[in-house]
Amino acid sequence: MPGKSSDNPQAACGPDGRTILVVDDDAAILEVLEARLASAGYRTLVSSSAETALKTLGREEVDLIISDVKMPGIGGAGLLREVSNDWPDIPLILLTAYGTIPDAVDFMRTGAADYLTKPFDGNELLEKISGLLKARRRPGAGDAAISEVLWGGRSPVMRKFYELLARVSHSEVNVLIVGESGTGKEMIARILHRQSPRAKGPFVTVDCGSTPASLLESELFGHVKGSFTHALRDKKGLIEVADKGTLLLDEIGNISPEMQTRLLRFLQEHTIRRVGDTKEIPVSCRVLAATNADLTALVRKGAFREDLYFRLKVVTLNVPPLRERREDIPLLVERFLEEFCKEQGRARITPSPETMRLLMAHPWPGNVRELKHALEAGVVFCKGGALRPEDLQIEAAGGASGPDEASLSLEDNEHQAILRALERSGWVKKAAADLLGISRRAIHYKIKKYGIKVPERER
Repeated sequence: MPGKSSDNPQAACGPDGRTILVVDDDAAILEVLEARLASAGYRTLVSSSAETALKTLGREEVDLIISDVKMPGIGGAGLLREVSNDWPDIPLILLTAYGTIPDAVDFMRTGAADYLTKPFDGNELLEKISGLLKARRRPGAGDAAISEVLWGGRSPVMRKFYELLARVSHSEVNVLIVGESGTGKEMIARILHRQSPRAKGPFVTVDCGSTPASLLESELFGHVKGSFTHALRDKKGLIEVADKGTLLLDEIGNISPEMQTRLLRFLQEHTIRRVGDTKEIPVSCRVLAATNADLTALVRKGAFREDLYFRLKVVTLNVPPLRERREDIPLLVERFLEEFCKEQGRARITPSPETMRLLMAHPWPGNVRELKHALEAGVVFCKGGALRPEDLQIEAAGGASGPDEASLSLEDNEHQAILRALERSGWVKKAAADLLGISRRAIHYKIKKYGIKVPERER
């Protein structure tokens, strides 16, 4: 009976005999959820409090939990804490009132798999359940898999990052991925997609930084024939292409105020309207956004809408720069050299002690991407089995070695690396960016950041 901890053995079982525990102190909601889940073929257990739910977990095999947040006793927060400690492999979906969404977002960071606001859509709930059950894996397996995809890393800062990424990847909430150029933001977005309930859907990337503002609206929303001069046929926008999948908005900080308004409306309404059309098209996709810009600073200056910012950053993933995880460099070097030797048909190459000292001291303004490019070039130039410093075509941090080298700050090192790259490339910014393994946008930003004066003839 709803309102008590119960188990109906006659209930039809879902795929592979999946069992769902529903926890709520409202008997009416328990009854609705039990009926909805039973009709979908799931075996359901119900509890009217977190305390009775914990007793049920102690004696029953449960595959997923749905729990209200506000309940007497320890409530949904206490239940989440106990489940995270004792049954970390069981996904938990929270039910919350609209006004407590910030609390639900905080719970996502501490172990909740997803959340729904009341009143919720039954079909949306079933979709979330199905996706989470398909993605459910052994405890700890996610962190190891993510680490391998990202070339490894055992530093404390990366272990913490892997843990958060593993938790977020199985949900469908919007994620803002923040990090410097070259840290692997798009790779992280792909991991979020592959491990999400939408993994079978499309993964669509929009480069908001390089797409001209005049074309971005059509790229994102599509257009109908005749809506402007070169609109010779109807075109589906990339948001629509991402339906049932994941949309990555790369370099989101570069979009115009007009586009910010249109994106906000899409995130609120889950519908789009093609340029020149009057028809609304429903689209269901998870939205990921990536940037190396300081969006909070842009919000303070009025250059980025605060409401859009909060819509995008339900969860924020801050990708650590390579200089904050230097203990990972030896492992990254080993794996990159192994990959490039295999690609180029070379025998095994290992870095000399001098080379490893150089790699550990370099500021890496282009982060992992710069390290990867340097090692790829090093394998090309290496003449024997030992990788030498001159094979890499980079210099020691701060220039020539000497007593002042160790005193340079990380910013000094980065400043010097940018200068050396510009000088080597004849002050051609694109060529300097390629040498560093960073984007043209990044090098323009860093030139401005350090006040580097580019010779007038090369501007």
